[in-house]
Amino acid sequence: MPRIEVNRELGVRFRALVRGHAITFDQPIDVGGTDAGPTPTEVFVASLAGCVAYYVERFLDRHAIDGVGLRVIADFAMAEHPSRVGVVELRVIVPCGVPEKLRAPLLAVAEHCTVHNSIAAAPRVQIELETARHPATSLASVR
Repeated sequence: MPRIEVNRELGVRFRALVRGHAITFDQPIDVGGTDAGPTPTEVFVASLAGCVAYYVERFLDRHAIDGVGLRVIADFAMAEHPSRVGVVELRVIVPCGVPEKLRAPLLAVAEHCTVHNSIAAAPRVQIELETARHPATSLASVR
């Protein structure tokens, strides 16, 4: 099973290590962060938009359509009880060379990307607590 590790750097700033890549999560200054990166919620929505973009690009490639200009714009709103992303609106801007007959199949592909499927058929999430065996060293102090 692939592993992602998230470590606290400072305050409410965290760094996720993903296959040798680092993603910094933080909060806006007005809620106690340093705004050094997007919030986890923003990355969640961005991952949906990125997944849709990838699936659309693969579709365009299979149909020999140049993907130059492809964009996905994501707007979202929060909901409460429980706190969560309540609405995500995605707009896929496709290149002009997409024929009308391929628009419905392209939309179907976009609606079935892996991240969208994972939201529609929610995964089982198991959370456990474990006590550290030694004091943790923050990534910020290692550099």
